[in-house]
Amino acid sequence: MTLDLAYESIGDGPPLLILHGLFGSASNWRGIAQVLAGTHRVISMDLRNHGESPWADSMSYPEMADDVLRLIEQEGLERPAIMGHSMGGKTAMALALLHPERVGPLIVVDIAPVSYADHLLLFTDAMRGAGMLGAFGHADAWERLTRLVPILMQHPALGNALVDWRTNLPGIATAIQCLSAFPAELREMRCSQPVHVIAGGCSGYVARLDGAEFRPMFEQVEVEVIGAAGHWVHAELPQRFLDSVAAALRDMPLAIPVPVPAATPV
Repeated sequence: MTLDLAYESIGDGPPLLILHGLFGSASNWRGIAQVLAGTHRVISMDLRNHGESPWADSMSYPEMADDVLRLIEQEGLERPAIMGHSMGGKTAMALALLHPERVGPLIVVDIAPVSYADHLLLFTDAMRGAGMLGAFGHADAWERLTRLVPILMQHPALGNALVDWRTNLPGIATAIQCLSAFPAELREMRCSQPVHVIAGGCSGYVARLDGAEFRPMFEQVEVEVIGAAGHWVHAELPQRFLDSVAAALRDMPLAIPVPVPAATPV
């Protein structure tokens, strides 16, 4: 079932959607959105099971893509640019493959349309630990997370810049294998919209810097590496990230025309 997503909107100009990563929310992107609002209407949304958006028992990438499409239709947006980080990047790519005529260019942040090891289960196990969100406060919970999950130990001071605690943890835990993968049925689809990938040089989520992981699904792919950043590029090096996004939005065409099939003679 398609859900009505909670979202925040700021600025005027060409529309730009921001899709957060796993355990994130629109609120984590407010600083980025405020800067980009100088040139765009920025719509940051909470994906299902996150933030203020409704909870659901399932959260496949096609389902989340349909949620975003519903918002595009409700707001009357004409082929918006879409920027997605991690899980949000996979959602953006799923939307572009399923409905290429409804989206503009994509900015994909440190993720590729491939299957990853099921390491994300460590996050849900840690966050669902006994009493973690009850008897323990968020500061204590974050400390336990950094001990249990090695990737977070790299940047423990970022805290709530990476995690929003208003998540449906049981629902996410159930879907974690699906979220770690990329739908096989989408691999036969094609999208001609340009894709600008911003990869963290210390991350490893984008293994092929020539864009091979995105082809042939996406015909136009450019990979940019921010060398000193890890997976959370936007939180670790925000100004460098903003410079990259601004340049990508400036250089990428708003949309590539999608051929319309000729009418069948009667």
